[in-house]
Amino acid sequence: MGLIKYRLGDLIKQRREKNRDYDVPIRGVTRDGFIPPKVERVDVNTFIVFYYNDFVFNATRMELNSIVLNNVYEKGLCSPLYSMFYITKKEILLPEYLNLYLKRDEFARRCRMLGFGSAHHKVTVDDLGEIDIFLPPLPIQQKYVAIYNAMLANQRAYERGLEELKLTCDAYVERLRREMKHTAIGGYIERHDVRNSDNSIRNVKGISVYKQFRDPTSKVNTKELSNYKIVRPRQIGFVQTTHNEKVFAFAFNSTSDDIVVSSVNEVFATDEDRLLPEYLAMFFSRSEFDRYARYHSWGSARETFTWNDLREVKIPIPDIGVQQSIVDIYTAYLTRREINEKLKAQIKDICPILIKGSLEEASA
Repeated sequence: MGLIKYRLGDLIKQRREKNRDYDVPIRGVTRDGFIPPKVERVDVNTFIVFYYNDFVFNATRMELNSIVLNNVYEKGLCSPLYSMFYITKKEILLPEYLNLYLKRDEFARRCRMLGFGSAHHKVTVDDLGEIDIFLPPLPIQQKYVAIYNAMLANQRAYERGLEELKLTCDAYVERLRREMKHTAIGGYIERHDVRNSDNSIRNVKGISVYKQFRDPTSKVNTKELSNYKIVRPRQIGFVQTTHNEKVFAFAFNSTSDDIVVSSVNEVFATDEDRLLPEYLAMFFSRSEFDRYARYHSWGSARETFTWNDLREVKIPIPDIGVQQSIVDIYTAYLTRREINEKLKAQIKDICPILIKGSLEEASA
C-alpha cells in the first residue's frame, strides 16, 4: 500500500473564532489534557472557541507536549493565548492518528527546535504546517488508533474504579467526622529534629504540593546534607509555609529507608498504639484540611502553619482497629493510584511504537 509524504500544512487549518456563547466549558491545556481555568471569574469576551476534534495547544509550551485533541466537548472556550487547528482532509489523516504522532517525545523535541527559532520561543500553526509527515493509508491508521483506544478505555475503566474506592474511603472518614468527638492531635504526636550530622544519608527529598516526597531541585548540594533533618520510616514531614504552596504540603515516609529533608521543614512521628500515621495522613490529604491550614496561617507574617498550629488540629480518633480498617481501604487506593499512573505512562510510551508499527506495515 505504501507511504505518502504530505506537508502537514496542506492537511490542517488554523481556527480563530471569537466567543459569542457563554454557556460552554472553559479549559486550559497541559500535556495530560484539559484542565479547569486557574481563575474562576474571567472575562470570556476575548476568549476563542474550539470544537470537537480540534487540536488546542499552548504555543510557548510545545516542547513539553502541551497539546490536546478535543474528543470530549462539542464546543468549548480557551484563552486567546492558546492556538488551535483542525484537520481539513480527514479522508487522508485521522485526528486520532495525528494525536498519536504529536504525543511522542520526538515531536516535542522537534517543537523545541522550532521554538528556539522564534523571538518568543513559540510554535505557531504555521510552524507546524511546515512539517513533512509520512502517512499510511486510512485503514492502517484506523487499525493502530483502535489499539490505542482499547488501551485507553482499559485505563479509564481502571481509573473509574479507583475513584469509587476513593469515594468509599472519603465517605467512611466523613461519617467519623460527623459522628465522633474531635480530639486535638497534640497528645498523639512527637516532634523529631534529628540532623544528618555525619552526612551519611544521601537520600535527600523535597516535599511536594501533591503530598508526597519528590526528587530535590538542582539547587540542592547533595554532597553537603549534614544540616538536613532525618525522616525515619513511618514518620511524617511537612512544609510550614502555605503562601507559595497554597496547600498543606506533607509527605509520609512509607519506605524502609531514612530520608533527609530541608531543615526548614518539620518532622514528627505518631504514637502508633493510639494513632496510625496513615490514618492521620488521610486527613492531611483532604482538600478541607488544605483550607484549614491556609486559614490558620494567614495571621502570621509569612503565612506559616507551625508545629504548634498542628498540635491544635482536632480530628476524630477511633480505636486502632477502626483506624486500621480505614487505612486498609486507603492503602488499597494508593496502590491502585500508583498502578494507574504507570498505566498512563505506558499509554504515552506506546504512541511512538504504534506510529512505527503503522509505518512499517504500510511499507511492507
